[in-house]
Amino acid sequence: MAHYAELDATNTVIRVLVVANDVITTPDGTEDEMLGKVFLTDLLGGTWVQTSYNGNQRKRYAGPGYAYDADRDEFVPPDWSLIDGVWTAPPVEPLP
Repeated sequence: MAHYAELDATNTVIRVLVVANDVITTPDGTEDEMLGKVFLTDLLGGTWVQTSYNGNQRKRYAGPGYAYDADRDEFVPPDWSLIDGVWTAPPVEPLP
């Protein structure tokens, strides 16, 4: 199974859907991201980018509210900041 994130006009993730392997697999058995994009666009419209649970694509698994940084080709969690060219989590406040 492959997972695809739908992006809005600001590259924010709206939702993540699963696409069956037979949709994204070429006749020679190779997975092709574009096949999933075309399938979802034809079915639902929108803009789709593949994401993965293990983070081997686009650094981390996308979720609703995440941003897609097209320049770095990665998903960024909400409230993270770009510091010295690296997306960084917000500071954690100590418990009282």
